[in-house]
Amino acid sequence: MIETNSPSLVTQFASDNFYRILALDGGGAKGFYTLGVLKEIEAMLGCPLYKRFDLVFGTSTGAIIASLIALGYEVDQIHALYTAHVPRVMSSRSASERTAALQELAKEVFKDKPFEDVKTDIGIVATRWMTERPMIFKSSVANAHGRKGTFSPGFGVSIADAVQASCSAYPFFNKKTVVTAAGDKIELIDGGYCANNPTLFAVADATVALGMERKDIRVVNVGVGTYPEPKPGLLMRIAKKWLAVQLLQKTLEINTQSMDQLRNILFNDIPTIRISDTFERPEMATDLLEHDLDKLNLLRQRGSESFAAHEAQLREFLM
Repeated sequence: MIETNSPSLVTQFASDNFYRILALDGGGAKGFYTLGVLKEIEAMLGCPLYKRFDLVFGTSTGAIIASLIALGYEVDQIHALYTAHVPRVMSSRSASERTAALQELAKEVFKDKPFEDVKTDIGIVATRWMTERPMIFKSSVANAHGRKGTFSPGFGVSIADAVQASCSAYPFFNKKTVVTAAGDKIELIDGGYCANNPTLFAVADATVALGMERKDIRVVNVGVGTYPEPKPGLLMRIAKKWLAVQLLQKTLEINTQSMDQLRNILFNDIPTIRISDTFERPEMATDLLEHDLDKLNLLRQRGSESFAAHEAQLREFLM
């Protein structure tokens, strides 16, 4: 169990006015890498992550992790859930089977929890299918950019449904329809199609909606790593499924890099740490549908190692 009542940590944490953002990329099963990084950050802090970050944003697999952090889960608990559920979801053979497994995961983990239950502010990114625009589920009216009079946390949608929408990587998962507090039915797909790296949206909330001074913001952005493409099996080659996986993966990676480049252009004066290393050795070959637990735990180990290269700067940001 993490120590959460150390007087020295509490005093130190209360001594500055920085607004800290944690932004988590999408990437399917590669979220195990993210968990490796976050485990080390949590251990460094000596407390659950929600106690140190004022705003947690996530897309797709990052939305699952971000939501659990905001609800007070420790990283070991999240890792246990990933180990139990992710291989089953990703090994399903059809979009309908994957969707059913994802829905079961969301309902079992989040139950019917509303956005009002979070312990720190959160943003979950999904994409509207019909209008091709982002839909960001938020917990706090303070983060809204307009229509505050009709604001409802998460648009009145449960965390489970919002997370499932953010993870619905069509066509490998079916589209997700949610019903808002206003009674609107909205068809959604994976948030990675509009912001696989959600940092820019999170920074916009801090600077525009909240009016924070840029010098008072600190951002930690954790990706899922970049890996060689795995060799397709015979059935995947025959069905040309591997081409579709490659296209989806490339789309998400291009989106991630584009969003980070734009963030760097618009907000290069906001101190930001991005952790997402590139691995080129053949044994690291993987993709977002990985379901081999040995490989997934290897990704987690690489995430832990990636933390080390940024540890000094993270201490400066967070301690």
